[in-house]
Amino acid sequence: MEHIQTALKMAKQQLGFAPVAEQPKPRLEVVKPGLWDRLSLLRSNADALERGRLVSLSRSDNSHVAFDMMRTRVLQLMRANNWTTVAITSPTAGCGKTTVSLNLTFSLANQRDCRTLLVDLDLRKPQIAKTLGIHTPPRLENFLKGQSEIEDVFLRHGENVAIAPNSSNVRLAAELLQSAEAAKALKGLKQKLEPDIIILDLPPMLSTDDVMAVLPNVDCVILVAAAEATTRSEIDLCELELSQKSKVLGVVLNKCRYSPEKYGY
Repeated sequence: MEHIQTALKMAKQQLGFAPVAEQPKPRLEVVKPGLWDRLSLLRSNADALERGRLVSLSRSDNSHVAFDMMRTRVLQLMRANNWTTVAITSPTAGCGKTTVSLNLTFSLANQRDCRTLLVDLDLRKPQIAKTLGIHTPPRLENFLKGQSEIEDVFLRHGENVAIAPNSSNVRLAAELLQSAEAAKALKGLKQKLEPDIIILDLPPMLSTDDVMAVLPNVDCVILVAAAEATTRSEIDLCELELSQKSKVLGVVLNKCRYSPEKYGY
């Protein structure tokens, strides 16, 4: 057999045939999942979602329309100004800022071309995990100190939303929020997850200096006021302080008792 192959090779050379180069074998490339795909899935509690008034998730309550309108306005303003990070706060506790943050996030989930992150930065009294019914949330303090990774703290909802809840309060919250490590961690979210919108659920403004500590890391702020509870002077004071450090995107009047059907079809 070897003699026959040698003879054929010599015959081809004599007749002027160029040797045929061996074709390289195709390489099998292993495609590793991206960071977004490696995030654990969010597993929430249905009873907790109902108690938390997360109307944008089920969309069974007509109240979700108000959050859809808010979503559209926020998206338009942020895209027009090339902004990415929006903080949500309130003058005092009990205004419903966490409920607004979650409903805005889940309304954005229906905007398929928009990747959204929600981070619980109310480090003294975190509420997102409780509202979603997450039994074993991560410790966000470790992430802000650079001691844990993005995949350790974020949970993915659907294809375009990821949420970072928090398990426990932080004693020196303001000091952590204005640290270089926290700024680096928040900046890393933009680089590694490439979100279109980052929503930061912050503590109430008039209770601590936490909000002022984190404002250098945000593009704009939404202030949530409670109908029949928040005073005009509280709103004015918060708007004045916020405008000195950031851009006030607007004031949301929450817990209003008017019927949304009045403006619907």
